[in-house]
Amino acid sequence: MERFFKLKENGTTVRTEIMAGLTTFMAMAYILSVNPGTLTAFGRIDMGWYSVFLATALAAGIFTIAMGLFINFPVALAPGMGLNAYFASVVLSSATSAHPFTWQMGLTAVFISGLIFILLTVTRVRQILLDAIPDSLKHAITVGIGLFITIIGLKNSGIMTIGVEAGNAIPANTFTDVLYFETVLHLGSLNNTNVQLALIGLVLIGILMVLEVKGAILFGILGTTVIGMLMGAVDFATLSNPSTPWVPDFTQLNFLAFDWNGILHTGIISAIATFTFVELFDTFGTLVGTAQRAGIMDNSETGKKRVGKAMLVDAAAVAGGAMLGTSTTTAYIESAAGVAEGGRTGLTAVTTGVCFLLALFLAPVAALIPGSATAAALIIVGVLMAQSIRRIDFNDMVIAIPSFLTLAIMPFTYNIANGISFGIVTYVILAFVANLAGKKKYDIHWMMWLLAVLVVLRYLLIGSQG
Repeated sequence: MERFFKLKENGTTVRTEIMAGLTTFMAMAYILSVNPGTLTAFGRIDMGWYSVFLATALAAGIFTIAMGLFINFPVALAPGMGLNAYFASVVLSSATSAHPFTWQMGLTAVFISGLIFILLTVTRVRQILLDAIPDSLKHAITVGIGLFITIIGLKNSGIMTIGVEAGNAIPANTFTDVLYFETVLHLGSLNNTNVQLALIGLVLIGILMVLEVKGAILFGILGTTVIGMLMGAVDFATLSNPSTPWVPDFTQLNFLAFDWNGILHTGIISAIATFTFVELFDTFGTLVGTAQRAGIMDNSETGKKRVGKAMLVDAAAVAGGAMLGTSTTTAYIESAAGVAEGGRTGLTAVTTGVCFLLALFLAPVAALIPGSATAAALIIVGVLMAQSIRRIDFNDMVIAIPSFLTLAIMPFTYNIANGISFGIVTYVILAFVANLAGKKKYDIHWMMWLLAVLVVLRYLLIGSQG
């Protein structure tokens, strides 16, 4: 073990690595309860809560261990927040259309994006795309996804409600143009038990984070669940429910549940592009940020090589996770918690991965957690992702306007792709005009021009509503 993970060379020990791996697991174990609820839209999508739980634990366990064994990298992977929410929103929004975008098609889109990822990584096109997008837009994408996740948490908890006050009747399941005074976001009823529990969860997780408790989100969810038991908001039937067995039942896994017949559906093309595009930047920031924190980038040349290899495992995880039945599996920024505890090698990742595999035997406990508790966690995750906003220069309008449109349009149109699209097109236009005026020289990579053209063609040919 000493020689395999090069512990002495990296200035660490077995004990330190194992403790770091446990810390990383505690920091990101919330995904075991949050992801099944998000992908199934709390019962509105028939993927099966337990099926998604299995896929989540397996994907996190298998590919985190792979990252540790093959790359010797202290980074854990699991189904990513934001893209799982996007997955669910696309499926729900098209449920009543003539050509619904099913969850099977969604998994197919994720699988294809994984194959594209592998190709982009091997050919190094991935690095070109990363250089092409301005840093401000990368940070805006992160913030926008955070706001997107926050709205989902607010909506699922009942803290946010929508009051429709239109003069004319609005048909169900339609997109309707309304005036500014006709549809208003409201605060939910504070007499509602779910709302009360979500607010308690927010405060509890917040207090734990202020006190810098390792695994604050997980402990906050568990604490909120205990309080929910006292309030009568927890269904104990899950502990003996055969649909959430203590011993893993892999026959319920949505393995290879792809829909190849719907591959040419217009929606799936947009979904593939979004999954690929968002994951591209999310993974890059996580891997590089964690590598820097772990000291891996102290030697720039060897550091870049290791990050490049880690990207290949991450790409394989996207396709592999889809095969198991979950949305995009990606590197987790929570890995920084383990690095902060001294994790420097792949033994940290292996420890975290083993914990996820052991969690397969805790499905009834995860199912016990009320939706309000996980909704509170979603809102807190939004807070963490919004921290990137400080890296955007809002004094420069060429940067500020595209960045703001990116982070605002995502949540308010309930679509990650819309935000990214508006950001790219407006940056290209404003930077081009500024360059012509000679005010300041802005770099517009040729890939940005190509992406802008593709975005415009997408909306012209496919449409936009919804």
